[in-house]
Amino acid sequence: MSSHTIGLSLPRVLFLPVTGTWTLPFAAYLLLLSNRVAYRRGKHEKYLGDKLVRESSNDEQSNPDPLHLASRAHQNFIENVPLAFIFALVAELNGGNKKALNYGMAALLALRILHVELGLYGENTVGLGRPVGYYGTQAWLAGMAAYGSYLVKAYWEF
Repeated sequence: MSSHTIGLSLPRVLFLPVTGTWTLPFAAYLLLLSNRVAYRRGKHEKYLGDKLVRESSNDEQSNPDPLHLASRAHQNFIENVPLAFIFALVAELNGGNKKALNYGMAALLALRILHVELGLYGENTVGLGRPVGYYGTQAWLAGMAAYGSYLVKAYWEF
């Protein structure tokens, strides 16, 4: 644990420097996704629900509903990132390698951005970023869960 001095030379211990560092970039991207939804709602005066009413749009993939697309991008982020932060917190609190955790959090942010910007917002909503972001995030979650479990294996006397 690193410590810093604040005020009148009182030590302040940084318990979670890795996850603390990554809260800002993840929060910034979440705010972007949230504001995209709010913008679409305001622009179309649709304040409830996640789809705009369209006359003859049978092909949702090639002509996606912009509010639904923004909502799904936001929801996909919310479905994965909080659990990922919990897994990273568990690993960090149990002595996980800070360098590896930093690289892992950077990779997760890149995967989530790929999923949305080059996937959902890609051509016909199925850009290469979508499967890369989705499967990469699933692998990240599984890997971080395994790493967190590995770090506490001594507790179970293995």
